[in-house]
Amino acid sequence: MDSRKPIPLLDLTRQDPELAREIARRVGEVFATGRFVMGPANEEFERAFAAEVGSAHAIGVSSGTDALLVALMALGVGPGDEVITSPFTFFASAGEVSRLNARPVFVDIEPGTFNLDPALLEAAITARTKAIQPVHLYGQCADMRPILEIAGRRGIPVVEDACQAIGAADRGRAAGTLGAMAAFSFYPTKNLGGAGDAGAVTTDDAGTARLLRSLRMHGETERYHHARVGGNFRMDAIQAAVLLAKLPHLKSWNERRRAIAARYGERLSDAALSGRLTLPREAPGRRHVYHQYVVRVPDRDGVREKLAAQGIATAVFYPVPLHRQECFAELGYREGSFPEAEKAAKEVLALPIFAGLTDDEVDRVAEALIDSIA
Repeated sequence: MDSRKPIPLLDLTRQDPELAREIARRVGEVFATGRFVMGPANEEFERAFAAEVGSAHAIGVSSGTDALLVALMALGVGPGDEVITSPFTFFASAGEVSRLNARPVFVDIEPGTFNLDPALLEAAITARTKAIQPVHLYGQCADMRPILEIAGRRGIPVVEDACQAIGAADRGRAAGTLGAMAAFSFYPTKNLGGAGDAGAVTTDDAGTARLLRSLRMHGETERYHHARVGGNFRMDAIQAAVLLAKLPHLKSWNERRRAIAARYGERLSDAALSGRLTLPREAPGRRHVYHQYVVRVPDRDGVREKLAAQGIATAVFYPVPLHRQECFAELGYREGSFPEAEKAAKEVLALPIFAGLTDDEVDRVAEALIDSIA
């Protein structure tokens, strides 16, 4: 075992003392008002987040999962409908489709970006397709231009799963402004994380924003009057306060992540050229914010063990594609249905990346990885 200090995948305790004081101040204001649900902090955060993303409206909700759910509810997704998404993503991307008794329909991924392959999209569309939900995985936007062209031509709304991609962009347009709606997550590990679960939906349409605000309050249109059945998807005011304190730092944190990714790329370039590993690819015209820095290695599990022996934490996002999950067996997909997703699931390895990671730690990780694949 390496005797040096372990390197975590993520360390949420490496926090600027000044930021800690600002968080405490913001949270203290919530306690002073006694408004713990849907209070002034929520309204302020929604305005600030919408401005940050460049969207007309932001609707704070209880989690990224619920952001996906309420966006699909706003589109009326239900029994008999289909929603197209990726098989290589976090479970919620398809789980929320099934919760509405609709059917997730998967489209295989591009091996370079891990995102839905637009070349395969149109063949998956049927008369039952209610929405297309591309995932901006690991912090990089899906190739939205052809996706939006196909969706527009077929009259199908697009919901961006931007839960991992705050600050990312595609051809100069920010994640969260490309589709009819977009879902964001503020889970503590995200580039902008709260002190628990929280999320948001963005939209430029005022009518959709009103509907989303109603749906997050059990479909309430006025006190105790319900036009439809919604849910309890409200964001706690304390989460809004924490996010307000952190939001001004988002750009610098994302820039630090990009700098770390560039340093990894430099240190690992020779190994990549030799074919021993594959580096993440930032596609032309896209801005990657590296929620995760994910390499591909043939002997992934063996490499993980060697890195762990040197005190270096890694993770696998995600070891089982969604079409191979037991709960989706009834969809009828088999091994080999989505070969790129299946291959990625066997090779992907996430390295430590967070704003507080030092250059020396990046170099140590890179050196250890090179040794592990020698």
